Amino acid sequence: MLKYFIQSGLSNYGMVSLEKMAHLAKESRFDSMGPKRSIDTEKLSALGSATKHDVCASTFSPGNAALPGICHSFTRDGRCVSLFKTLYTNHCTHQCNYCINASGCSRVKKFSYSPDELAKITLSLYRSNYIEGLFLSSGSGRNEDIIMEKMIETARLLRQKHSFRGYIHLKVLPGSSRFHIGEAMELSDRVSVNLEAATASLMSEICATKDYEIDILQRQRYIRDLMTKIKVPAGQTTQIVVGAGLESDLEIFKRVLLEYTEMGVSRTYFSAFCPQNGTAFERKAPQPLWREHRLYQMDWLFRIYHFDPDELNLAFDEQGFLSNSDPKMAIARELMDFPVDPNTA
Repeated sequence: MLKYFIQSGLSNYGMVSLEKMAHLAKESRFDSMGPKRSIDTEKLSALGSATKHDVCASTFSPGNAALPGICHSFTRDGRCVSLFKTLYTNHCTHQCNYCINASGCSRVKKFSYSPDELAKITLSLYRSNYIEGLFLSSGSGRNEDIIMEKMIETARLLRQKHSFRGYIHLKVLPGSSRFHIGEAMELSDRVSVNLEAATASLMSEICATKDYEIDILQRQRYIRDLMTKIKVPAGQTTQIVVGAGLESDLEIFKRVLLEYTEMGVSRTYFSAFCPQNGTAFERKAPQPLWREHRLYQMDWLFRIYHFDPDELNLAFDEQGFLSNSDPKMAIARELMDFPVDPNTA
């Protein structure tokens, strides 16, 4: 299979072109769902590329991870998993200043799937053994509850009508009802609500239409509380956009600690801000990828190696930022002012 992907022009970072995806979904020899339907490659491309800032890999962004298509993520044991990563719709009423799908950003043509259409494309790729699951996010449309219903219906068609046993990650839209969140959890392996910002004040800087406490944090609490009754194998995750506001790394990390200790998330992902043409932040300076990478290292020190938060605070400078060096070294320099003999330490 690896040899086939290499010969077929798979990019260095594990993304299959949308043209290839359309061909695979249309021409699948294993598709037994009835008459073939034409695939709208423009829609597939638009809704696939619009997910480029939704992170599902456990490492920092590798430069051209923005390419749409079939993305590769990794399990805890290192196994590579192929996911069909797409939006349900790129129509959105929120005004996130960094997002090309934001309300008022007229440069982007609007598209949407139907639940049946998206389920069939996903199932065709799955039966052809090109994907192992679906990563489904969306714009809010005109009403987030209606879009959540359609996303849930897509998952329900896959699970109940087509007996889909693959992985499903559903993004919970800000402001979604507790009832819809519960339905999404019953059909998914993982659910997530994107924090985007570290605090309510920072959220107001980057998006005036989302209430940080009500639309985001309260939805995370719904997931946390419902997980006592509903089994979600891969748990709840979240994501923060690094540098879209004026936040320090310390502010971000404090929020990350609260996500683990209070919200019960299993992973936090980071996405370094990159300005997009046509958005309100198009002239804002991009953030270096190393900043994202260093936050991942701090996350691992806490989550995997169980460093104490007081120790981790030593990695930040007086302004609350990390340097572009291994944070373990920064902590060691603060704790030790003399050489250590490994024979006696």
